[in-house]
Amino acid sequence: MAFTFAAFAYLIALIAVAFCIFFAIYTVICIDELKTDYKNPIEQCRNLNQLILPEYAIHMTYTFLFIVSWQMFAILMNLPLTFYHIATYMRRPVISGPGIYDPTTILNRNELSASLRASWAKLAFYLLSFFYYLYA
Repeated sequence: MAFTFAAFAYLIALIAVAFCIFFAIYTVICIDELKTDYKNPIEQCRNLNQLILPEYAIHMTYTFLFIVSWQMFAILMNLPLTFYHIATYMRRPVISGPGIYDPTTILNRNELSASLRASWAKLAFYLLSFFYYLYA
């Protein structure tokens, strides 16, 4: 069996999803610390906002590799999260730097629970995709 571009795309995606899993776990931990009021929201939002663009870039990169290698199931699996990332970034609050978390509104009950729910969903997606890329 030859090493094709599709195999290269799956290998890159496997490594990239491992990083995204760590980003998602860190996001869940930080939002949970905000929920229990252990940390300062300004520091937590600054830390979380630093991870937004790398996570989005990593996800867009391996989705692009799947598009180039024409892996239809992987493309269809990743497109909803790609569109979610684009829509979330376009609706981000007006703050000084790049990111989607605003320290002034993050402690609202619905904003905090929505962020936590989205983080858990992304963690579940990344875990499922990790095992798919491992065995595909």
